[in-house]
Amino acid sequence: MTIDELREEIDRIDSELLRIFNRRASLALEIGQIKKERGLPVYDPKREKIIFERMKRDNPGPLDDGAIVRLFERVIDESRRLERIMTHRDETTGKEER
Repeated sequence: MTIDELREEIDRIDSELLRIFNRRASLALEIGQIKKERGLPVYDPKREKIIFERMKRDNPGPLDDGAIVRLFERVIDESRRLERIMTHRDETTGKEER
């Protein structure tokens, strides 16, 4: 393959990642709403540990396990941030509570 063809493939993968990241965030928001209704905390360290262990176990490379964990830490951090923002919005105005 040429560099241009490889870059086109990367662009396709990036678009798919974007779709997947946003789908994951939507699911995290649904979980955040359930947590809010049940009075549960946004942060669940046990769940995160399970995710990291599973990702390391399933990692075929070439990224090493540390890189995979760092990537998923970032994805999870952004999902948690989004959950906090959305669950702290005032239900009547749609604005963030202070």
